[in-house]
Amino acid sequence: MQSIRSRFLYRVVKYQLARLAQRDLPLPEYRLARDAAAQRLFRMPAGIKVEAGEVAGCAVEWLRPEVQAGPGVLLYLHGGAYTGGSCITHRALASRLSLAAQHQSLLLDYRLAPEYPFPAALDDALAVYRELRRVHPARPIALAGDSAGAGLALSLALMLRDQGDTPPVALALMSPWTDLALTLATHQTRAAVDPYFPSTARLELAARLYAGDTPLQHPLVSPHYALLHGLPQTLIHVGDKEALLDDSRLLAQCMTAQGCKASIQIFPGMWHVWQTLGGRMPEADRSISALGEFLCRQLTFSLAQGWAGTLAHFPFQRES
Repeated sequence: MQSIRSRFLYRVVKYQLARLAQRDLPLPEYRLARDAAAQRLFRMPAGIKVEAGEVAGCAVEWLRPEVQAGPGVLLYLHGGAYTGGSCITHRALASRLSLAAQHQSLLLDYRLAPEYPFPAALDDALAVYRELRRVHPARPIALAGDSAGAGLALSLALMLRDQGDTPPVALALMSPWTDLALTLATHQTRAAVDPYFPSTARLELAARLYAGDTPLQHPLVSPHYALLHGLPQTLIHVGDKEALLDDSRLLAQCMTAQGCKASIQIFPGMWHVWQTLGGRMPEADRSISALGEFLCRQLTFSLAQGWAGTLAHFPFQRES
């Protein structure tokens, strides 16, 4: 049963986003407004250390829990329709997921459109992933993201597969945006109940700005049109009150049909990336906890497999 708190917060979020849309701010001012709102609304959890840094020439934040289950790394790619979002808007969510996963996270401030259209964001994610692999070749890496960031994580996994790189050990995706051509049914049928996308207008504009001269059906722009074989184990969380519901449902179906291990959980009454309200309502906390447990299991299992493979090359000699 949906909590009373989440019912209240749904109305609050819908009202505040409608007011922000009415202001029709230029994109730079809109980004600043979202940064300010995130600092006001999204609570940072205790027990985590935040360190700003740079990896492969990209601005990042390291999120380090006080208690860690292993040396693996969670590379987190934030949402924002490829035209917004930052470490500021997603620091709290990524921190909560890092705590739940009991592993350190790297939150990437990738380049945004329209200043930097496709493939700039993907190039940044790829460069950072490869630098992590170069510096720490034995550490497992998992990918996570929300909305456009979840779509970007999926595109990164596809590029790594196709270029023969060491793959991530897992994908944890919150409300992924996979079809920038906006052809799926719920882009229209769920718009009336979606606080973020009450029409397709904002998504259509963001898709054009991000894709630039690249077709919207390009498989690395819209993974909905990609071949999805050979991807790591994936967990998808999505709400039933969001326009991107079909992006998630069809992704899980296609991955499974193409031989991948993919699971999806659809949360009744939840809207787009409700997990940002972690610490404020139980549905957000339950989702973050389940995603974190999945990531911790995959990261620690992968590390154990790596050690077992290493030890197999050095058999112990029994003393006579």
